[in-house]
Amino acid sequence: MSTEASSPAKAEQESPNGGPAGRVEVVHEPPVPAQARIDLLCDQGSFHAIRSSSGDGVISGAGRIGGRPIYVWSQNVKHKGGSLGQGGGESIVSTIQAADKAGAPVVGFLHSGGARLQEGVAALGAYASIFRATSRATVPQISVICGPCAGGAAYSPSLGTLVMMVGDDSQMFLTGPRVIARVTREIVTAADLGGPRVHRKSGVSHFEADDDAQASDLIRAALSYFPDRIGGPAHAIEPADPPAGDPAATVPTNQRKVYDVRDVARHLLDSGEFLEFGKRYAKNMCVGFGRIEGYPVGVIANQPRYLGGVLDAAASDKGAWFVNMCDRYRIPLVVLSDTPGYRPGVRQEREAVLRRGAELLRAFSVAEVPRVTVTLRQAYGGAYIVMNCRDLGQDLTLAWPAARIGVMGATQAIEIVKRRELEAGGDPAELAAAYEEEHLPVAIAAKAGFIDEIVTPAKTRERIAAHFEARR
Repeated sequence: MSTEASSPAKAEQESPNGGPAGRVEVVHEPPVPAQARIDLLCDQGSFHAIRSSSGDGVISGAGRIGGRPIYVWSQNVKHKGGSLGQGGGESIVSTIQAADKAGAPVVGFLHSGGARLQEGVAALGAYASIFRATSRATVPQISVICGPCAGGAAYSPSLGTLVMMVGDDSQMFLTGPRVIARVTREIVTAADLGGPRVHRKSGVSHFEADDDAQASDLIRAALSYFPDRIGGPAHAIEPADPPAGDPAATVPTNQRKVYDVRDVARHLLDSGEFLEFGKRYAKNMCVGFGRIEGYPVGVIANQPRYLGGVLDAAASDKGAWFVNMCDRYRIPLVVLSDTPGYRPGVRQEREAVLRRGAELLRAFSVAEVPRVTVTLRQAYGGAYIVMNCRDLGQDLTLAWPAARIGVMGATQAIEIVKRRELEAGGDPAELAAAYEEEHLPVAIAAKAGFIDEIVTPAKTRERIAAHFEARR
């Protein structure tokens, strides 16, 4: 979606004696979409182009967002269809490298059919150089998909920090519909192959915008949570109170009933502001940014609203990506745990739940960023471990008073440990209630040292804020 210039300006021309000689239209050429997107993003008058004479279809340079330095590059689809050649690749690489040296975030606007065929292997080399520069950079990188992007243009965004897709015309695919039809005989449209509806569910796209104006607002919001570079200080703002009310107000005591964990998160965050990523991908896991006492935090939470909050392969994949990103940029983590366990089934095994679940375990195990886990209602089995339990190296484990923690839920447990009583005609409900009371109350885990502190919902934010302040 491009931003168009306003209607042609009217200019008044004077006659030799100073009187009006009539109006004539002075037509101003609208900026190309590539430039218009830069102008929307950067503070007015702050953008200065680099390599403007040799950009080869790439507009690049430095500017500011809210006074903060950034670097930006944008592909001009009107120049040879946005195809990338050696000159354009050099422009993008030099922009990323300059941003890395300056310690400033970089934003790339992509709209490209891929490597320029006329340049052959030189165009492939250009993409290789971009991949390397993107992978090695230590600054936040946001890739904005503004139209069809194929081949290397679709690969490079996932090497950066965040990927955004803008409008229904944005697309990402390795090979286009024509090639697919020729090679595999599959008939598919570009939108069905790699449009926003595809990648919001695949996890490739982290967030979306309807148009360029909304995209600029979301980019500004996302960058506000990142430091200028890895190891840099956090960008803190004036603290704000969370929304009034009890964080647990919408949480049912019945573990089988669902709720939206985002309501809990908003009551822990400044002004209730929560920037969520990957809303449509692995919806049983919720991740995003917010602030506590003015400082950025990452929130990773089981989402009981979908699949009861169970963990699965996709949720593990999403969680591992987010934990790794927060650890890389030293953004503290708030983990909200409420899960009955891992989702069983043949499909999960075939989707590599073991490998993908292990990646979330690894992410928490090696993370050095400050983090707090809060068990809201329940945490059982392997899912208890995966959601940043004490022995994965967390900093602080909290739990609400009614929480339950154990190897498995009472109903499932009695089928194993109370099998003889059940075969003898014992009441399953009574046996389950007795098992739960004896083994699952959070006070038992706290007494054994697996929970550091049982806190009321109303005191949760205060306890998290105090811990993060002590770690700064």
